[in-house]
Amino acid sequence: MRLYLKNPLAILADNAAGGLVIEQGRIVELLASGQSPATPVDHTFDASRHVVLPGLINTHHHFYQTLTRAHPSAINKELFPWLKALYPIWARLDPESFRLSVRLALVELLLSGCTTAADHHYLFPAGLDEAIDIEVDEARKLGIRMTVTRGSMNLSEKDGGLPPDSVVQDEDTILADSERLLSRYHDTSEGAFIRVALAPCSPFSVTKRLMSESAALVEKFDARLHTHLAETKDEDAYCAEVYKCRPIELLEEVGWLTPRTWLAHGVHFTADDCTKLGKHGVGICHCPTSNAVLASGFCKTRELERAGAPVGLGVDGSASNDSSNMMEAVRHALMVNRLHYESAEKVTHLDAFRWATEGSARCLGRDDIGTIAVGKQADLALFTLDEPRFSGGHDPLATLVLCGAHRADRVMVQGQWRVVDGMPVGMDLGRLMAEHGAAARKFG
Repeated sequence: MRLYLKNPLAILADNAAGGLVIEQGRIVELLASGQSPATPVDHTFDASRHVVLPGLINTHHHFYQTLTRAHPSAINKELFPWLKALYPIWARLDPESFRLSVRLALVELLLSGCTTAADHHYLFPAGLDEAIDIEVDEARKLGIRMTVTRGSMNLSEKDGGLPPDSVVQDEDTILADSERLLSRYHDTSEGAFIRVALAPCSPFSVTKRLMSESAALVEKFDARLHTHLAETKDEDAYCAEVYKCRPIELLEEVGWLTPRTWLAHGVHFTADDCTKLGKHGVGICHCPTSNAVLASGFCKTRELERAGAPVGLGVDGSASNDSSNMMEAVRHALMVNRLHYESAEKVTHLDAFRWATEGSARCLGRDDIGTIAVGKQADLALFTLDEPRFSGGHDPLATLVLCGAHRADRVMVQGQWRVVDGMPVGMDLGRLMAEHGAAARKFG
């Protein structure tokens, strides 16, 4: 079947003002203004009300945290006290509530124009051994792409770490399950819907051996590595005290300075760190909203990109954001970076879109998504400008960001509509919210 998206109001692609043609889940034609498809099409969709973007790509999240948004135990706190307040609450996670948290987060992401998501799940209390399997199942049902990251923690309070003993696992259990998940789900083919990455949580919750062994496993399976790094000054101080080095030096020691790696936050990198990360092709997921909520600081996006490091975008945890909205993250990225660099000219809405699309795809090691181009997967987010907030907007692409778009009208993944008229296809949204809300009340 050939589908023609005709005459969009605006499109984030070169020479495509006339629209695009999709066949077998891929983009096969881009049409300049006034052009028609080269061969007959089966269906035509009038996109004249729509601003068309590549599907947004979220490279860092914690789905389970949708159950503890704006929690009274944690609001108005910085990272370490925030974690200490919430870890005992998260330790009560069970498979049913976790499944609902995943489903809600994925639906929320889809509605914001996100077509690919990376979730960093590292909590494994008793009974939640198959958390990653649950994520894969929910993503497949919704038809959204995912890089599921098998997170891990093996240093608890008794070892000088932050998490309680009940949510960590030993190294052998973690590595065995990591290999199981890579063998079962990791798909390196073009257009893959599920890929697996290994993601030891952070320098203050894992051992160096676990990081080194994880690096060896991803080499074996052609997969990727992910972790939090340089998010706060407390983390810098912890690495200096425990490892006698800075976080970036720890990465080098355990074999993580490689293009297979992408890092969340990267707030407290020095100029030399940025140069080193760029030299080795290490990606950085910029998390502007959570960095602001937790008062962590600013990511050096421009320095990292100049050095050659891929920069992507992430919403981060829904208890530190406190939403799972990628279009909102695009706007926050623009505002935070303009504030940081004290310039409206050096950071534009197109920069923010690039981080959320091409940059994020590079972080995940994918060249088949992230842009609207011939041969790429047909992952698209379509927004209308029909609300009062957009009235008077002149540049449609800039209007989406500056006027605060947050909900897509239509979303397509591999040529299939997954959101239509602002609603997820095949999903009773009211029922999901009622069930998720009931589960969240157990964590009050």
